[in-house]
Amino acid sequence: MSFKVTYENNKMIIPEISCGCGFSHAIPDIDVYIGRGILPECAGYIRKRNMGNKLVLVADNITYEVAGRKVEEILREDGFQVTLCLLEREEELKPDETALGEVLLAMDADTDFLVGVGSGSVTDITRYVAFNTGRPFVIAGTAASMDGYTSVVAPLLFNGQKVNKPSSCPVIIICDIDVMMTAPKPMFVSGVGDVLGKYIAKADWLLGRIINDEIYCPVCADIITQAVDNCMNNIDIIKNRTPEGTRILIEALILAGITILIVGNTRPVASIEHNMGHYWEMKKLERKEETPSHGIAVGVGTVYSLKFFDYFFNLDLSRIDKEEIRKNRLTREERIKKMKEGYGEKIAEAIMRENPEDFLDWEEQERRIDRVLSRMDEIKDTLKFLPSAEEMIKSMKELGAPVSASEIGIDQELLRDTFHHAKDYRSRYTVFKTLDELGLLNEAIEKIL
Repeated sequence: MSFKVTYENNKMIIPEISCGCGFSHAIPDIDVYIGRGILPECAGYIRKRNMGNKLVLVADNITYEVAGRKVEEILREDGFQVTLCLLEREEELKPDETALGEVLLAMDADTDFLVGVGSGSVTDITRYVAFNTGRPFVIAGTAASMDGYTSVVAPLLFNGQKVNKPSSCPVIIICDIDVMMTAPKPMFVSGVGDVLGKYIAKADWLLGRIINDEIYCPVCADIITQAVDNCMNNIDIIKNRTPEGTRILIEALILAGITILIVGNTRPVASIEHNMGHYWEMKKLERKEETPSHGIAVGVGTVYSLKFFDYFFNLDLSRIDKEEIRKNRLTREERIKKMKEGYGEKIAEAIMRENPEDFLDWEEQERRIDRVLSRMDEIKDTLKFLPSAEEMIKSMKELGAPVSASEIGIDQELLRDTFHHAKDYRSRYTVFKTLDELGLLNEAIEKIL
């Protein structure tokens, strides 16, 4: 089916989903408002959900001036009891234990709900506190910088280390285009990078369907296709931060996030390109260095992922020697050692605990190799929607986005480590796993480097 949303008084109307893919689809109970000049309507939007009258409003010193002060005034004038939790920082706000504690201390036992005004960090801080205190929450977005507005996972920092914690989705998302179009250009670049990464997520998902008979949802795939195509076809107006360009970008990000709610996991929107971004962030945090923004890292990861797909599509399959692959495959002990070298003992142990199926026996690896060899024509035909790495680089340069690791502070040694270890971050099937199981990942890495 073709998935099409409509709008009624700036409210996104999500159609009923009829799909026999095998997933148990959920229609998210969420009110999404996208339009110009709609921030003054926020009190009415909130009243419709009957969440109560007493709230904590969360903002940082930047987002408070952009939109938070106005939201606070509007809600107070409407009769809401507002406690302001202003997360003032000299540098960029981090979603860490200090910020979480500040929000918790701003709450009372009779607080009814929370309102976050911001984008990534403010949203994640508000989301996690709301989830753990059993309160609903509202987000007034200030930038089209990521697809996490609708997420049910909060990426946080604890003792300087990144942790992903289960959380909840907002009840209401308010995206005033007039507010969002004033965000700095790097935030637009970050948002586009996050959207373009969906090319890789879709391709790896389809690869998993062909090789491993993985459940695949064509409705979610259609949503993702619309999102990436709409952004690729409108790079110019997005780059110039026009009202229409801003609408296209935020709608793409919201719809991408809604696919997570529909199928109950992030398979439609995140794959190896996200793994690269997570790996860079972890390593940068270890070094106490500045981390690239999520979306910009995903955009760069998308370029490299496409290079690996280009390599894969041009393989001479007659070179595949299963006996040689079997002889050179890592033992379980060798793989564990490499995991600990790449991630450190604590994180490696957690990853292996969560992904035990990643330790393939030879019988399963051989089955996958045979499936690739027998269905390569189908794979190429199914994934022909992918742009080449060069096409993606051209579009991203037009946007003014970085296209190489060095541009975002990733040195050659870390890039090489990323290519070796990013595939192990989760058990999700990717082109990197394909090349690894074919015994060709090391060769591909050196060629691409």
